[in-house]
Amino acid sequence: MPTSIVTYLGALRTKCVHLKSSNSFITDAPTDNNGKGEAFSPTDTVATALASCMLTVMGIKARDLEVDLTETTATVTKTMAAEPRRISKIDIIFDIPVSVDDKTKKILERTANTCPVHYSLHPDIEKNITFNWG
Repeated sequence: MPTSIVTYLGALRTKCVHLKSSNSFITDAPTDNNGKGEAFSPTDTVATALASCMLTVMGIKARDLEVDLTETTATVTKTMAAEPRRISKIDIIFDIPVSVDDKTKKILERTANTCPVHYSLHPDIEKNITFNWG
């Protein structure tokens, strides 16, 4: 079964619909690539997906460890390169408002760094991940 349908709306904008839930979002070309930048760009969604995936797998492991990661945030910065135009670097800063022992930190950080999106991104993309605890 297909995962989503993406429709080009014109003016460098797409509508992306998740078929199972009917949730949707809009993308726009960024201002540095002829767009309006009024929504996530496709490359923004890739960088953001990395943080979302990392938080999701951390959440699964944290639940098993009886740690509540509610209100954890990830600040994502995407850097583009040219020729060919591509994502060259993703910086993510996790602010995790709980205090846990060093062993638990290590388990959760290792879990985050083994998420499916992390493994799916091209190895040439530099990934700088920072975890700020407590």
